[in-house]
Amino acid sequence: MKSSYKVAWVALAAVSLISAGCAKKVAVTTPPPLPPSTPAQAAAASRPSQPQSRPPAARPAPAQTAQTQRYPNAVTRARIDELLARIQDAYFDYDRHSLRPDALKALEGDSAELREIMAQFPAFKLTIEGHCDERGSAEYNMALGDARAKAAKDYLVGVGIPADQLPLISYGKEKPVCDEHDEACWQKNRRIHIVAMAK
Repeated sequence: MKSSYKVAWVALAAVSLISAGCAKKVAVTTPPPLPPSTPAQAAAASRPSQPQSRPPAARPAPAQTAQTQRYPNAVTRARIDELLARIQDAYFDYDRHSLRPDALKALEGDSAELREIMAQFPAFKLTIEGHCDERGSAEYNMALGDARAKAAKDYLVGVGIPADQLPLISYGKEKPVCDEHDEACWQKNRRIHIVAMAK
C-alpha cells in the first residue's frame, strides 16, 4: 500500500513539473531610462516644492496731476474764480476801444497767476465779453464791443496767456449793468468782462 502512495505522489509531482514547464512565460519589460536632466532641472528638483504664487495685483492708475488733466479740479477752479473776481472790468471812453490806464491796471491785477494756471490746463478757456452803452445802432455797438474785447485779449496774450484760450464775444448794448440814461450809467456799460467757460 505504501508503494502505491509513493507512486501516486511521484506521479503528482511529475504532472506539476510538466504543467509548470508548459506555462506561458510573461515577458518582463523595464521602463525606458529617463532623459538626462540639465543642471537647472536638477537644482529645481532638489528644492522643496513651493506653493504657486498669485499673479501680482493690478496697480491702480496714478492720480492725474494738474499737468495731465484737461480741466482744473474744483480747488483750482475756485482759485480762478477768485482771480477773475479781483480782475475788475476794464472800462472804455465813449466810442473808443483803446485801453485806458485804469483799464490796463484792472487787467494786470492777477494776470500773472492766471497765466500760470492757464498754462497747466490748455483746454480751459476764458471768454472776454465786449459791452457798450445804449447809444448807437445795434450793429455798430456789436462791432465796437468786439473791438473792445480784442483790445483786452491782445493785452492778455501779451502777458503770456495763449490766444486760443481766450475766445471773444460781443454783446453790444444787449447786456447793460445799468439802466439809467446818463453818463455815469453809460460809463459802467462801456466795458469788457472776463468769465470762465463751462466744460
